[in-house]
Amino acid sequence: MHDYVKNLAKVVRAAREEAHLSQAALAEQIGCDERTILNIENDRGNPKFEVLCQIIAYLHIPADRIFHPDTATDGVKKQKLLLMLQECDEQETAEILPAIEYLLALIHKRGNSNE
Repeated sequence: MHDYVKNLAKVVRAAREEAHLSQAALAEQIGCDERTILNIENDRGNPKFEVLCQIIAYLHIPADRIFHPDTATDGVKKQKLLLMLQECDEQETAEILPAIEYLLALIHKRGNSNE
């Protein structure tokens, strides 16, 4: 068995569980058969490209975690955040940016006071 199949299984299962979805719920959301998700997560899956793209997009999985797991240097949560931000349009980005700046300022202030 190829390492990429095992990696795909691990990454999809972890992302699905983090999203608190059952295999059936994920399958319903992306419009595929539940057995497809089961097979992917049990190292038996070789999903069609369209299904793989839907899984990656729906679960907000950074593609590098699947295709280049050894080169993915950012943490999973940071990658997920970046992917979510990339999906924002210009208006959403403009509305989110001040909130992020404010939260980072609070976090940095709290970090400096703990030193």
